[in-house]
Amino acid sequence: MAKDPTPLTIKRKKGDDGYRVFSVRIPAALIDQIDQIAENANRSRNEIVTQMLEYGVANCKIED
Repeated sequence: MAKDPTPLTIKRKKGDDGYRVFSVRIPAALIDQIDQIAENANRSRNEIVTQMLEYGVANCKIED
């Protein structure tokens, strides 16, 4: 009896998914607040920070 081959999808290389990783220094108290929001929203810290950054960038106004 011949076995069907196991289907595999091609995995993208890290960095090839449209995302990039960078480091940010922020106060521990702020991390605690973000973690609390993430826990309450049942989301990851990364999702919360991404949403906050997207909102901040979209609503940023630079004044002279």
